[in-house]
Amino acid sequence: MSCTKDPGENLAKAITKIREAAAKGAQIVCLQELFTSLYFCDVEDYQNFKLAESIPGPSTDALKVVAKELGVVIIASLFEKRTEGIYHNTTAVLDADGAYLGKYRKMHIPDDPAYYEKFYFTPGDLGYKVFKTRFATIGVLICWDQWYPEAARITALMGAEILFYPTAIGWATSQDEETNTEQYNAWQTIQRSHAVANGVHVVSVNRVGFEQDGAMKFWGGSFFSNPFGSILYQASADQEEVKVLSLDLSKTDRYRTHWPFLRDRRIDSYQPITKRYIDED
Repeated sequence: MSCTKDPGENLAKAITKIREAAAKGAQIVCLQELFTSLYFCDVEDYQNFKLAESIPGPSTDALKVVAKELGVVIIASLFEKRTEGIYHNTTAVLDADGAYLGKYRKMHIPDDPAYYEKFYFTPGDLGYKVFKTRFATIGVLICWDQWYPEAARITALMGAEILFYPTAIGWATSQDEETNTEQYNAWQTIQRSHAVANGVHVVSVNRVGFEQDGAMKFWGGSFFSNPFGSILYQASADQEEVKVLSLDLSKTDRYRTHWPFLRDRRIDSYQPITKRYIDED
């Protein structure tokens, strides 16, 4: 969905769309990254810290009522104020009975033009997380985490049946179309590769619309991937959408037995991955 400057308006809109998804048969509903606000990390502005809230807190209190009423799991990405001076980019998970199952704090924090997240967010310290919901055991990673196969692998090894990626990523409107297309394709390809490598479904949910006074166009393109990287559905680049898709989680066993990547992992040889770079000497 697209967002405005009014957090209350965005939360109300999200709840309306959750109801729409539930009416279509949804069991698990994933909202985009930082859905209660505009993507404020385009600037380094101390006033934006006022957007943060505790987790659990006001937004999760509102959403748990909706989750219980509709019998749906809600994945809610929020700006967390942990204490004075410590803030996180955090996703809370609410079960279908309204119970708060916990939170995941974004591990990989970017610092790029128009994505000044290191100014706002302390890196996550809860590790990678899975949540045993009524309908599936789910793993949640957030946006910049998408580019790291290590994060997807660890979360899958913890038992995640689906990897969800709440996201806020877009194009600078000053870029040419070829660059825009190349960037989107890279973003989708890396996540499809996580599905293949781990034999699980991947669901990536991005925002749409122009922000930063038109300088940034969030590219939408939310998608579902099956465990072999096939796109089951891809949303448009510029329209708000509520899409419900049935995922057959039993396919994980079929893909993992026919293409046994997990069986053939050489875990005895992977120690060098913990180094920043493997120098010759």
